[in-house]
Amino acid sequence: MKAKDRPEPTLFVLFGGTGDLAWRKLVPALFDLYIDGHLPNPFGILAVGRGDFDDASLSRHYREGVDRHSRRGIARDEDWGAFAAQIHFLRGDPGSQEIYASLAEACARLDQEWQVKAQRIFYMATPPDLFGVIPKYLKEAGLAQDLERARIVVEKPIGCDLASALSLNATLGDCCQEAQIFRIDHYLGKETVQNILAFRFANPMFEPIWNRRYVDYVTITVAEAVGVAHRGGYYEKAGALRDMVQNHLMQILCLVAMEPMVSFQADEIRNKKVDVLHAIRPIPRDEVSQYAIRGQYNEGWMDGQKVPGYREEAGVGHHSQTETFVALKLLVDNWRWKDVPFYLRTGKRMPRQVSEVAIQFRAVPHQCFPAEATQDWQPSRLIMLIQPEQGIILRFQAKQPGPKMHLRTSEMRFDYSQAFANPSPDPYETLLWDVMKGDTTLFMRPDQVEAAWQVLAPILDVWSSATPNDFPNYPAGTWGPEATQGLLAKQGHRWPLPVDLAGSPDKGQP
Repeated sequence: MKAKDRPEPTLFVLFGGTGDLAWRKLVPALFDLYIDGHLPNPFGILAVGRGDFDDASLSRHYREGVDRHSRRGIARDEDWGAFAAQIHFLRGDPGSQEIYASLAEACARLDQEWQVKAQRIFYMATPPDLFGVIPKYLKEAGLAQDLERARIVVEKPIGCDLASALSLNATLGDCCQEAQIFRIDHYLGKETVQNILAFRFANPMFEPIWNRRYVDYVTITVAEAVGVAHRGGYYEKAGALRDMVQNHLMQILCLVAMEPMVSFQADEIRNKKVDVLHAIRPIPRDEVSQYAIRGQYNEGWMDGQKVPGYREEAGVGHHSQTETFVALKLLVDNWRWKDVPFYLRTGKRMPRQVSEVAIQFRAVPHQCFPAEATQDWQPSRLIMLIQPEQGIILRFQAKQPGPKMHLRTSEMRFDYSQAFANPSPDPYETLLWDVMKGDTTLFMRPDQVEAAWQVLAPILDVWSSATPNDFPNYPAGTWGPEATQGLLAKQGHRWPLPVDLAGSPDKGQP
């Protein structure tokens, strides 16, 4: 981002502006953009919510969030004072039509004060049940009709299944044009996720071997050490499949498996991602157990402390059948990936937080070394670390020093923090900047959302009708149910054990 590339004057309207997302993510990201000189002049934040606030008290509330969650740490008084002068509060229920006349008046008043017709970004940081309500009221109030300046931002989840996603997309399409709609998945704002495209298509040595001829299988892991914490009520309605797989893991899968782009235009990239989803082999309902494993964490020990099981968390039923872990095997039926399994897993209360992609290459076609030279032989593997470490590890075979021929696994390591002096921006900084600029590259199109739900529909149907009889089935602090290993073992594959960039081995079973 360059300061001279500032977007046009912009008003951020944060529906649910007194909630956790605005406090913890959105306002800290906007503040960091402001300090870096990337916000337009003028700009404003208009928070719409039901809390007992005014402009001054909301500003104090937001500063607590900025001091705690900004990548810059505690804000300087002079910086915060200039930023906070642009914060305004409008008390009201975003789900009630009554508030929108006042909202229209507030927007018009700022336009008059600024003496410019500003962009208006309507960010729905609300519960999902309002995603289909707010756009209707914006349309009726005449706030969504400006194709160039009115934009609507929708957080995930986009529906809870294919039918609800179709319905929500239809509602959004009826209220505004597709170019005005920005469906956010914050994973796409991560530098290391975006770097998958750069790594693949800017380096000629990797793309020629990025196919079924050289790749044996691919694993994608997004593991969380935390439990559900205060989100038990939400998680009971979602579960790991809806909360993580349908968006985050599917997005990463598309970037790893997509074909090369002709250009870096938004729709060209998004077309290639949708092609991947359409190529995923449908899962027969009677074979779901061969492609999908679900789990729920029990009490266990993490970092020397005992932690409760999922059913003991606040807001969770004592007999809950909601999954907190999912492992999938998916096959992409096209020329590049035919019969190469993609294994996806995500879960809570894993041994540590880690997001990574591991590309396991096929063995050499002919083993010419003596048997004693290859006792420590391990497959060549490329690992892309997304979080919390950010980097790339290439594992390969090398001769161990000495008079005899003995091969052992060695590594080349690339660490973002060491390679680049500037720290990576928070994903929301990147995505909010793109919304202001009107760049839809990192946002989901409706056909992509619907195609992802289509892939998962058989699993959702079977799981909703068949109650698991073994929940909870993995202790907190482990890598999931034992059955997860069998998903790979049938093909002679195994989950790689995550490691950090420092090289320390992880704990627990892979």
